[in-house]
Amino acid sequence: MGGTLGLLGGGGSILTVPILVYLLGIPPTQATGWSLLVVGLTAAVGALGPLRAGLIPLRTAALFAIPSIALTFTTRRLILPALPEVLLQTSGLLLTKDLALMLLFAVVMLVAAWRMIRPAPLREVAPGPPDALRLGLQGAATGLIAGLVGAGGGFLIVPALVLLAGLPMKNAVGTSLLIIALQSLIGFLGDLGAGQAVNWELLLPLVGCALVGVLAGNRLARSLSGRGLKVAFGWFVLGMGTLIVLVEII
Repeated sequence: MGGTLGLLGGGGSILTVPILVYLLGIPPTQATGWSLLVVGLTAAVGALGPLRAGLIPLRTAALFAIPSIALTFTTRRLILPALPEVLLQTSGLLLTKDLALMLLFAVVMLVAAWRMIRPAPLREVAPGPPDALRLGLQGAATGLIAGLVGAGGGFLIVPALVLLAGLPMKNAVGTSLLIIALQSLIGFLGDLGAGQAVNWELLLPLVGCALVGVLAGNRLARSLSGRGLKVAFGWFVLGMGTLIVLVEII
């Protein structure tokens, strides 16, 4: 996960929940919360370089980040704990909270995969005052998704920053990493406030491995084609998202 994030500047965080659920056997509700810590710390490391280089406009970041953080925290602290374990039950259907979260996560994976395989052209607009209202609404929507599925949503944040705030792509990527770091780490605090158990002995080594992967991926990215890697990773995510749907339904 960290290596992919370092290589591509985004997208790798979407692997965290499948790693926690299918490889480590963590229940989905817990996994989406633990994922926020892993994602937040790795994104924070990735944001340090752009922040030091002055590539992150803090006012624009705040317009997006404040509603995004608020929705991520509220979702983890209040909305998820209030949901019943069984959302819907009929004679032929049992929809639990964990199943709903994994299916929603799979949908997010499929959308992210499509954006990596067939990216919509982003025409950078002339610099000017950002569209604060639309930027804030996009931030709130991204925060809700991040709170539910434990992924940062960089595939939603970067286009919003380019199209609604007029940021050049290199500024948008760095700003996206800062927003992801803040919303994810504060969202994780919502989990702690809601009394979710955390296995630090399992989680901290995973964070350490992810951070090593980010640094290694950053070094490797200098000699590889980012576009080709992103398309290949998009197909991988597409296959994994499809597999999650099949596994959870069957």
